[in-house]
Amino acid sequence: MDTAQIFFYVLIALIVIYIVRKVLLYRSVKHYTPADVAAKLKKDRNVILLDVRTPQERKQDYIKGSFHIPLYDITAEQKELLKFKDKEIICYCRTGNRSLIAASKLRKLGFNSANLKGGIIFWNRAGLK
Repeated sequence: MDTAQIFFYVLIALIVIYIVRKVLLYRSVKHYTPADVAAKLKKDRNVILLDVRTPQERKQDYIKGSFHIPLYDITAEQKELLKFKDKEIICYCRTGNRSLIAASKLRKLGFNSANLKGGIIFWNRAGLK
């Protein structure tokens, strides 16, 4: 076996590990559609929205009533989040990828968290404000 083949097999193994990890991460978190989140927000006071995008993204557009803690600050802002310990925290980002990571981190920290499928893009596409 030459170096190119070894490199190829290592690359394939890394891709498989990445995909399996992503699937397991996805399965470990609850996911809500924009319509589900809008309905939950109307009838349930124990739900909050958490925007995990960058401050620049937040300035462009955000879901009214949401809180903002960028993904890179989630662990550092754990004390700030303690006031929401008894609530379900539904995370959102632009497309749902970063919010999936945020929801997983929050779950590991002991919070009840979920992910908004498709992020703010799907929210806006659904015509919700």
